[in-house]
Amino acid sequence: MTYGAATSRRPRSRSIRTLSVLIGLALALGLAACTPSTSSPSGGGSEPEPERTLAVGATLEPASMDPWHNPAASIPQVLLYNVYETLVKVDSNGEIKPLLAQAWEISPDRLTYTFHLTPGAKFASGEPVDADAVVANIDRLKADEELTPTLKAQLAVVSGAKAVDTHQVEITLSHPSLMWLYDMSSTLGMMLDPGYTGDLNTTSAGSGPYEVASHIQGDSVVLGDNTNYWGNPARFDEVTFRYFSDPNAMNAAMLSGDLDIISNLQAPDALPQFADTTQYTTISGTTNGEVVLGLNDTSKALSKLEVRQALTMAINRKDLMDTVWAGQGTLIGTMSVPTDPWYEDLSGLYPYDPEKAKALLKEAGYEKGLTLRLRVPVIPYAVKSAQFVASQLRDIGVKVETEELDFSRWIDEVFTNGDYDMTIVAHVEARDLGKFADKDYYWHYGDEKFAAMYNAAVEAADEDQGVAEMKAAARYLADQCAAIWLFALPNLVITKATVTGIPQNATTLSFDLTTITSR
Repeated sequence: MTYGAATSRRPRSRSIRTLSVLIGLALALGLAACTPSTSSPSGGGSEPEPERTLAVGATLEPASMDPWHNPAASIPQVLLYNVYETLVKVDSNGEIKPLLAQAWEISPDRLTYTFHLTPGAKFASGEPVDADAVVANIDRLKADEELTPTLKAQLAVVSGAKAVDTHQVEITLSHPSLMWLYDMSSTLGMMLDPGYTGDLNTTSAGSGPYEVASHIQGDSVVLGDNTNYWGNPARFDEVTFRYFSDPNAMNAAMLSGDLDIISNLQAPDALPQFADTTQYTTISGTTNGEVVLGLNDTSKALSKLEVRQALTMAINRKDLMDTVWAGQGTLIGTMSVPTDPWYEDLSGLYPYDPEKAKALLKEAGYEKGLTLRLRVPVIPYAVKSAQFVASQLRDIGVKVETEELDFSRWIDEVFTNGDYDMTIVAHVEARDLGKFADKDYYWHYGDEKFAAMYNAAVEAADEDQGVAEMKAAARYLADQCAAIWLFALPNLVITKATVTGIPQNATTLSFDLTTITSR
């Protein structure tokens, strides 16, 4: 089976930069804005293009620029496809397309993937993205004992990689995998320059159209265009991701003209503020973001099915979505979203029934109630959802001790160390049902039957069988109330009317700058 096709690339052109001190001044004053390129005829010639800049508002700031050792989705949001490219890329329809690989073949036994690399692709250093570089990246990851648990799990299926020739690389799997090629379109597949020896926490060494220029903690990440880019040139000289803990402040920055884009609207009830279509464009679509009320399976109470069922039935998730996210989003009942091939609407499996919830608690031995700690990151949907959940669980006799943590502390204490009973966060990786098959993941869900069902689906002999088995595994997970799936986040993006090219659906972790233009 052969995938992909060669793509043509136009030569790299450069627009004229202004001095970096002026850029710094603009950022300090909060004036970063998108300036369309213009030219003025003068004696048969034209003026040089002015510098093009783009300001993007976001909420979750990366703790570092190293996606291999920090699991936060905020890192690939900035870096994936923009700074670090992958062999293959997922488009806005969820389909795998060529990137550093112009085509690929899969052997009949689904164990060997042969990638034909795009000639001329190179890292920002000028070194080629060739077969040796791909092999070096696979070997580097396999030797790295400090990879995030997710990357370790995704990489486990890879037996090895070898260069067939300069532009052809062969990667071998230990067993067929329904997920591996999709995983390679994300953080796992990011190609790092093998010769790089700098600090990946603060700098970058990719092959994408942008490079990391600066990261000011608590404020912004600035990307500059990679002047050595091998493909279509970056459309902007500078892109600034500005971070806001207060969604209203981000909205105000957009309304005042200090932002060109709100990457994902964190206060959907503010949509009417951007109703003027002569000034703004609203993009509304789907995401992979399942907002999950995660349950720590090491908790004595939460390890009991009856307790998990009681908590699920005590929460009116439709009212929660209406209250928290202005009714925007999709109700879900398992770790799957509508764009997944195995999706099934299971949101009604455990309907809201507080009286039944009380009876289930009594059956589990908690007739007098129990106390649970709910620790959430300071993210608008998480904080608002926690308040709603605490109120509804109180009605069935469950006392909820809520604590709000900044995101880096949440990563350390909750995600890494498992210090919580319940938590709320959106899981935005594509096709992430397998998180529940990993006992070491922060939920510590240890259902061996589910793990066996999931692994059988991943390793199925053909794709159709794998999809059917994955659907059954997703339903089993819902039956067991492994978590409480609150809703799937919508993709709500606000742009200036002059900005185009934003995809309707967010199917990857990336805020992909390569499709965005400004006029």
